[in-house]
Amino acid sequence: MNTPELPAREAMEFDVVIVGAGPAGLAAAIRLKQLKPDASVVVVEKGSEVGAHILSGAVIDPIGLDRLIPQWRGEATPIKTAVTDDRFYALGSSGSLRVPNFLMPPLMSNHGNFIVSLGDVCRYLAGKAEALGVEIYPGFAAAEVLFDGDAVAGVATGDMGIGKDGHHKASFTRGMELRGKYTLFAEGARGSLSKTLIARYGLAQDREPQKFGIGLKELWQVAPDKFRRGLVQHTMGWPLDNGTGGGSFLYHFDDNLVSVGFVVHLNYQNPYLSPFEEFQRFKTHPLIRDTFAGGKRICYGARAITEGGYQSVPKLAFPGGALIGCAAGFINLPRIKGSHNAMLSGMLAAEHVAAALGKGRANDELAGYEAAWRSSDVGRDLWKVRNAKPLWSKLGTLAGVALGGFDMWTNTLGFSLLGTLKHRKPDFAMLKPAKDCRPIAYQKPDGKLTFDRLSSVYLSNTNHEEDQPVHLLVRDGALQKSSEHDVYAGPSARYCPAGVYEWVEQANGPRFVINAQNCVHCKTCDIKDPNQNITWVPPEGGGGPNYPNM
Repeated sequence: MNTPELPAREAMEFDVVIVGAGPAGLAAAIRLKQLKPDASVVVVEKGSEVGAHILSGAVIDPIGLDRLIPQWRGEATPIKTAVTDDRFYALGSSGSLRVPNFLMPPLMSNHGNFIVSLGDVCRYLAGKAEALGVEIYPGFAAAEVLFDGDAVAGVATGDMGIGKDGHHKASFTRGMELRGKYTLFAEGARGSLSKTLIARYGLAQDREPQKFGIGLKELWQVAPDKFRRGLVQHTMGWPLDNGTGGGSFLYHFDDNLVSVGFVVHLNYQNPYLSPFEEFQRFKTHPLIRDTFAGGKRICYGARAITEGGYQSVPKLAFPGGALIGCAAGFINLPRIKGSHNAMLSGMLAAEHVAAALGKGRANDELAGYEAAWRSSDVGRDLWKVRNAKPLWSKLGTLAGVALGGFDMWTNTLGFSLLGTLKHRKPDFAMLKPAKDCRPIAYQKPDGKLTFDRLSSVYLSNTNHEEDQPVHLLVRDGALQKSSEHDVYAGPSARYCPAGVYEWVEQANGPRFVINAQNCVHCKTCDIKDPNQNITWVPPEGGGGPNYPNM
């Protein structure tokens, strides 16, 4: 069919455009208005509301909040549960061994941290930003980067009301251009626009490949006698084998709420592994299962997380903009924390943008931001743990965690015997052919403690307009069949935590089915497909999960 001629998009001009209303984007917006109250700042957010797409453990280090909003402790906030008990266990199939706290490097202590819903924290930050005059547009997905010559000049939101076959429905609405003197990208891990900018400007040149994990989380309301307010518990080991990296978290907070989550490093090799099923199996461990007796699961979600650390952070600045937060990869993997660095990086970028605007500059490169981050608190935080991920990947869980802990101890004292180690291949290149691996038998869910994918996706409140183009793009269908299916036994049906992908066997051969309406926007397919043949792009704004308090 002929594509109708598109009308021109309306455009709005701002001093600064920020993509993503997570901790980094909102901290940047607040800091900009603190420094330059007259600056016009807009935040565009693809979720239906601020916090709708935010998923994290989360235990937060308050260093970023303390600097951004020093008075927050005296206000009504969603940050109410201080950590009171900090435990770390190594799990076997039927038992557990607690690691004494005195053996843990000091930076691993959660003393002074808080257990929160990060989505609720973002809603609090959004209120602060709006009170300062920041405009926030939820429900609009930034789908395209705008350029003026070689410089980023803003973003355009996606067109709305396009049918699955490409026709314009009666509800068709052209996207809006949001143009700015500077644009900050705070999209989170594997941001779709950030990914294109990293490629366009060669920002990852001379860097180690970025590494990722998938984090799966459930929120439970537990029986009062099972609740231990302020307890933070982490584990490593079972159900994963020694060669597969990952671990768990269990956080008790607020009113009988428990966040339980499981992280699987996406450099795993066995294509038969299912992170979702490993998570369900983890909950059956004797150390864990009793917590949920008599409880009720109330929410579920999943999200990719960046794990490469110091060596993998790309160049942050380019003409007209910069990367901040998890779009740049600022998670401290051993601590399982990134929101503090996200906020600090957003504030640091905002300070350099404010200085540039004060000098009348626009659309140039924020070289000072790039030069400053490694000597900032963000850089110092990541430097101390830079070898944890490479050691874990190369030596396996037991030896890798032990030597990584020793290296963190020495880095705390200001030196390392190991220097700075390199990562191995990108995660997508780590899968082995199915013929070299054993299938994994997973038990059927019982519907009380363990669950299936579709009932879990239901609890994520995920919704997409069904009559819209599929937002999961397969570049080469023949390659998907000949490689992903025939060589690797269709791992997409297992690595996806939402049942998006299926290989349906038919008389004329297998057919690849994409149930895009199930997508929780975790981005795992964009990362783990062995041929990099699947690309995640934003669906219509407002689509995806609607997490109430994750």
